Amino acid sequence: MAEQNNRLGALLLCAAMLVFAAQDGISRHLGSHYNVFSIVMLRYWVFSGFGVFLVWRSFGSLKPVLATPYPLRQVFRGVLLVAQICIMQLAFVRLGLIESHAVFTTAPLMVAALSGPILGEKVGWRRWAAIGAGCVGVLVILKPGAGVFSLWSLVPLLGAFLYALYGLLTRYVGRADTSAVSFFWMGIVGAVILTIPGLWFWRPMTTADSFWMLTLCCTGIIGHWLLIRCYEVAEASAVQPFAYLQLVFVAGFGIAIFGEVLRWNVALGAGIVVAAGLFTIWRQRVRARALAIGPSIPT
Repeated sequence: MAEQNNRLGALLLCAAMLVFAAQDGISRHLGSHYNVFSIVMLRYWVFSGFGVFLVWRSFGSLKPVLATPYPLRQVFRGVLLVAQICIMQLAFVRLGLIESHAVFTTAPLMVAALSGPILGEKVGWRRWAAIGAGCVGVLVILKPGAGVFSLWSLVPLLGAFLYALYGLLTRYVGRADTSAVSFFWMGIVGAVILTIPGLWFWRPMTTADSFWMLTLCCTGIIGHWLLIRCYEVAEASAVQPFAYLQLVFVAGFGIAIFGEVLRWNVALGAGIVVAAGLFTIWRQRVRARALAIGPSIPT
């Protein structure tokens, strides 16, 4: 039965990655014409509404939200995600979808590196070696010694770091809070932070762009629902490798719609990063299986 659930979870995660890739394409289009704060503000208004719906459906009231033992950490989570989304929105416009996501794939490696000091998890030499290989992949992507290197290439790297912190804090608060409660805090904090700057920089959208903005908000709900549903029916470690398909989908959209070019160093570097990320996931599964049996093994 677990295998069947994992298969369903993999399909749900693949669908979520396709939706998120489409979101990034829409974000790049809108970000080329409108202020980042205004675009992300509207997304967060929808997120906050969806968060209220999730909590109300799960508990029948909003009391569990106020009962969280981690209110400050929940707020900090929300701040991190707001910063990460705004930074990646900027990266999509400045660098394009392909290069931004190629660098952003380092986020799982950063999670592995930071899980020790933040969550107290043990990270062995094998996973540190994989993290080091991922760093080499990033250098291949960025080509820092080349004359065409731009500091804008570091923007998605900052986005990946913030997302890794967000993911680790999500795991931390998940020790006591449900996913619905965490989603509520994420949406509300973002909506509060972005409403003032979003309204300040707001300007009316064309009819066509209003449609794309509505699509962006709807796909946000659909993508997160697919993600939540995925982790409800499947083991996270079993389906996590399929998350890298987002890079494939994004590359397809970038080439087909925006005329981007997949440069050799970006493809090679992304391949190294993805391989290192898959290795860390595999080592995590091996260790979890060994701990379940009894004897411990190095990570």
